[in-house]
Amino acid sequence: MGARKRNMAQKLREENKSIAFAKLNNCPTSPRKMRIVADIIRGKEVSQALDILKFNKKEASLRLEKLLKSAIQNWEAKNEGERFENVNLVVKEIKVDSAAMLKRIQPAPQGRAHRIRKRSNHVTIVLDSE
Repeated sequence: MGARKRNMAQKLREENKSIAFAKLNNCPTSPRKMRIVADIIRGKEVSQALDILKFNKKEASLRLEKLLKSAIQNWEAKNEGERFENVNLVVKEIKVDSAAMLKRIQPAPQGRAHRIRKRSNHVTIVLDSE
């Protein structure tokens, strides 16, 4: 590895030291419903985002709360047991992508059939200290 490449890799490692992420794949919730909850916590401080998710009535908020706690644990493991309450930790990025669809058939009148698409999604949360 050349010197320039090594220096760039070292620089990226230092920048990513404060970043932690968690992923949730194939979550059986519609991406549209998940994005509604994700938009609420994007850019918020982690403790505030946890409070919002805890008291939100939507089912997607339960899954996002569990994912956010996982990202916090990943950040604490990366920073050798440092507590997130002591650092200004922020939900830097939250991304909801659509995943595979289960296609089912619903019987309809006069011998017809309607297709039902059961959607799922992938969620990625990135935390960063400011």
